[in-house]
This record gives sequence, structure tokens and C-alpha cells, in this order.
Amino acid sequence: MRVVFAGTPEFARAALERLHASGAVIPLVLSQPDRPAGRGMKLQASPVKRFALEQGIPVAQPRSLRLDGKYPDDAQAARAALEAARPDLMVVAAYGLILPQWVLDLPRLGCFNIHASLLPRWRGAAPIHRAIEAGDAETGITIMQMDAGLDTGDMLLAQRLPIAPGDTTALLHDRLAALGARLIVEAVELAGRGGLRRVPQPAEGVSYAHKIEKAEAAIDWTQPAEVIARRIRAFDPFPGATTPMAGESVKVWRGGLERLAGSAAPGLVLAADGAGIVVACGAGALRLTELQRAGGRRLPAADFLRGFPVAPGTRLG
Repeated sequence: MRVVFAGTPEFARAALERLHASGAVIPLVLSQPDRPAGRGMKLQASPVKRFALEQGIPVAQPRSLRLDGKYPDDAQAARAALEAARPDLMVVAAYGLILPQWVLDLPRLGCFNIHASLLPRWRGAAPIHRAIEAGDAETGITIMQMDAGLDTGDMLLAQRLPIAPGDTTALLHDRLAALGARLIVEAVELAGRGGLRRVPQPAEGVSYAHKIEKAEAAIDWTQPAEVIARRIRAFDPFPGATTPMAGESVKVWRGGLERLAGSAAPGLVLAADGAGIVVACGAGALRLTELQRAGGRRLPAADFLRGFPVAPGTRLG
């Protein structure tokens, strides 16, 4: 089985590594162009590209795959590379480019996508974040036969995964990446034997996981404490939940629900000690236990308060 792989971030690298270890023939890898990153903003190769090069696998990095788009030369070069690779199948995981119809049609068995949700729930760009933000009890991986729609293709394999009460996007991402890597190897092996059954997605239960925007980071203290706590976990590691505090923008990385006797104005600091900073919310309160100043490190509340005192009665937001 000749498998072309298309992916970019760590989630995809886990799948590529598992496919490579399974013995699949991978004649070509597609990944996004190198991007500036880090303090020096130097160009950085993606995790997928780095792994592929370590294994001696050729890598193509087109800016677009649309033959009639902004970068037709990139698309033509990618088409030539794909045709030369003669793939039986393409595996796609968090690639970041839309696949036009000519790509979907090129491999003999089409294109399989590793999607980090139980479709049709949370189609789209940020299924892990949105599942945590919504308070879902479970999520999972769906291996899907790609079509021209946005995560609308037939389902091939799926497996559920519980979301733990303290899960952040970072923690859940790693478990889903490992599950996706295992399932895609199973799917490729079954495809080689003609053992996969395509199941159309249900028409009911469709929801969309829209891309996470930096503007969503700001904590709205008028929301219930439970909602804010979920958003803090959903936005770890990106973009991080933020709140104005004593004239600075502070990131909040961890917060637990706190019972509130009586009522208090949303955003009012009720207590601040080594156990955390208790803040009134629209309903209930949150005890903030891990925070970060701009340019600083994540710190437990006790260490944070030693360098940045916050008095009860301070108003956040």
C-alpha cells in the first residue's frame, strides 16, 4: 500500500510516525510551508516535515493545491509530485489546506481524514477546544472518507474517548492524537484488504467547531463560573484565558469552582491567598490557582501573589 501523507502539526506527526512504523510505504509527505516562530521569529519546519526528513521521506510544501488559485505554480508542482508518487491512498490529518477535487480523485482509494471528534458533532477547525468548552462528556476520533464538503464524508472507523473533568485542550489533544494514530493504521490495513464499510454521517446532531480566535480569550465574569472554568481549560494552551488585573492583562490557566454565599458583583475579588484568588462570577465563583503575567511563567497562585499582590475588593474586567 502506497500512502501519501498530508499534515502539519504535532497531532498529524503522531499519525505519520505510527504509519511509518507499521511498514506502510510513504513515497511523499505534504505539509504547510515553514512559518516564523519563537522569540527570533525564525522560519520553523512543521513537526510533520521534521519527522519526514528524519526518515528520508520527500516533502512538498505547496502554498495552495488549487490549479486555478493564487499559487498555480505551487499546485502544478504538487500535482506532478503526487502523480509521481502513485498513491493508493492519501491520509490527511490537520493539514491546513483545502483539497480540491483533483486531489480527492487522484489516489485509487481516495483520501482518509483523521478527525478529532465523533462526527457529525464538531465538524471544522477546532473540535477539541469546542468539545471542552461545551462541556461534552466524551469525544473521540472519526476516520472519514473525504469528499468536497467540510468534514461531511462517510465514516469508516470511530472510537469514543471520555473527557475527564480536568482535561485541557493540551491534555485531550495528546490522547486523541495517540488514538487517531492507532485508528488510521487499522483503517489503512483494512482498506488494503477491502474490509472497510462506509457509513454516511447522520443528518441529526451536526455542529461546527469554528476556529479559535484570540478575541475569545477575554474572560467575561458575568458568565456562570462553570462556563468560565470550561473556557479556561478549552483555551489551554491557545489562546489562553485573560483578564485585566491591576492594570495588566493576566492569563488564567487553572480555576476551580467555589461556592458563593450570597451575591457579589461579577469580577469582584473575594479572597486572595496561597490557595488562590476567588472571583465572583455571574453565577457562583472561581478560585484561580494558576496564573501568568505578560512575559512571565505560569505560576501557582501563592507564587503569583508574592510578586503581584491582589487585594480582596479588586474588580477584574
